[in-house]
Amino acid sequence: MEHMSDLATDDSSAALTGSGPDHDRRVSDLMELMQVVRPAVEADGGTLRLVSADTDTGAVMVELAGACGSCEVAGMTLQGGISRILKQRLDWVTDVQGAVQEDPDAIGWGGWTPKA
Repeated sequence: MEHMSDLATDDSSAALTGSGPDHDRRVSDLMELMQVVRPAVEADGGTLRLVSADTDTGAVMVELAGACGSCEVAGMTLQGGISRILKQRLDWVTDVQGAVQEDPDAIGWGGWTPKA
């Protein structure tokens, strides 16, 4: 069984595509930024995982899980937080899509808001 912290920090299974000359630098910058953003999600009991990134098109896919799966504001966290930060700090990111792994039994803390 994987622990929440294992899921949160394991971006090694992410599908990373791209063939441009800046591919390696872009992947490195993205991984570093994920490590910066992740603690904010974990502070409320959630997890953040990088699913995929295409460094040529700028498309990035992330997944929220843990307490995010039962949080009313998970969508706002994806769009107003994670998407905004990735686009602002990585000039090559053009689109951030996100999924939330639903878990109605998960309980968070801090800024976690239970679904009504």
